[in-house]
Amino acid sequence: MMKSKGDEDEYWNSSKFKAFTFDDEDDEFSKLKESKQAVNSIRRLVEEDDDEDDVEKVSWSGEPVGSISWSVKETATSSQRTDREPAFPKINTNTPSMPKSNSGYSLSSLFKGKKGGSYQAFTESFSDSSVRMYAPELRKPKSEYKDYISDWSPEETVQRMQQGKTVSLEKFRSLQDKLLLLDYAVSAYDGNVITAILIYLKRTLCKEVLFRELESRQTALRHFINYLMETRDQRLLLELHRALGRTEDVALLQYKEHLSIADENKRRDFLKSCLSLPFSPEDSTHIQDHYTLLERQIIIEATDREAERGGKVEIFQKFPRKASILNMPLITTLYYCCFYHYNESEGTFSSPANVRQTFRISDKQYFVTALAARAKLKAWFDVDALFTSKNWLGFTRKKSPLSFQRVVDILHKNSAPTQVLQEYVGLVDNAELRISLAQKHKCHDIVINTYRDLKDRQLLLEYRGKVERGSAEERKINELLNNQQIRWKN
Repeated sequence: MMKSKGDEDEYWNSSKFKAFTFDDEDDEFSKLKESKQAVNSIRRLVEEDDDEDDVEKVSWSGEPVGSISWSVKETATSSQRTDREPAFPKINTNTPSMPKSNSGYSLSSLFKGKKGGSYQAFTESFSDSSVRMYAPELRKPKSEYKDYISDWSPEETVQRMQQGKTVSLEKFRSLQDKLLLLDYAVSAYDGNVITAILIYLKRTLCKEVLFRELESRQTALRHFINYLMETRDQRLLLELHRALGRTEDVALLQYKEHLSIADENKRRDFLKSCLSLPFSPEDSTHIQDHYTLLERQIIIEATDREAERGGKVEIFQKFPRKASILNMPLITTLYYCCFYHYNESEGTFSSPANVRQTFRISDKQYFVTALAARAKLKAWFDVDALFTSKNWLGFTRKKSPLSFQRVVDILHKNSAPTQVLQEYVGLVDNAELRISLAQKHKCHDIVINTYRDLKDRQLLLEYRGKVERGSAEERKINELLNNQQIRWKN
């Protein structure tokens, strides 16, 4: 049924549906404008709110930004997008596109709480394959913050000290905790940790308590004594030994103080005062000898200094002294006396025989020292007298507490002539060693006589080619080779 024009106008005007007009303010385009104005109003609120932490940020999935699930999803999504395709599908260029907004803020920047950036920049950043998104750093477990809150047990503290980590011992205030620290350190067999804890205990405990507890912990006690010795804390070390009843150690500590006394007379008096200290029998003998030796050195030094200045003693003019005898060892003192006072009577302090008897020097030690001193002076008569001994029948023979090989070495180092060396090379028992020493020191007579005794004609002929032609040694070899009475082996 056909409607009239009036009816049609009434229909359209009374219907809830309205015809499309470009001038209508209630159309969809006007609603888009209202959405844009709403976004801009939110933008001003965000700009005015400086405290962004009070605003909970929401991701596209509706989960709080920064949560663990958000971080995992965002990381997974970004890696998938960069590997496959951009975040948004490409728009067909043939179809008309919506006009771009002039706003500098996009929904993504708004929801993430960022200022600046556009929708285009947002899509370009996701489409760029070189850009990767990482999850924000998560809060560390609470156990890792123990480094700062220092709630470690004594055992854990010792373990961390072994690993070289910084710890604080100040939190251990009770005696029980401090002793637990020490016991765990000893059980760990770590000397550095033991020493570090002992230093803390030394600072925080009174001496009486510390000494008492160390007495039952011998390993820690040894470390503590060594620490005090290294730091030269003699006072505390002396108090420790006294508290532990170590009288001998106390005496030795007092005796060591003589090393710091420079004046020889004051040092002698100090050593004399040490004789009454409670040393062991062996140490007491050592202290007595030390005091006697220094007292004798003071007397010898004063006498020899005057003799050297006077210029009347020949040996001091020929061999001037190079150093003082004061505070020298016992063997050095004996060498000095054998060098400058060898022929003095036994009643004088500087006599080598007196020194030998007073300090109970062994025969071998005295022989070696006297041999070196007299060989240095080229006093070969005195050297020969050292080896001469008489048996019960009155016969003399050469005897030495040293091997004659060692005697030859000492004489050779002091530039002994061949005639002297030859006499002692001939006293070597082993034939091969005797020949070797004789060839080394060019003692030809020893070699020739040894080959003669061995009746070895070939070795004698070979050795004749090593001596000088026309020499006495060559003539002697020829005489032996022409001797018809010798029955040669070859």
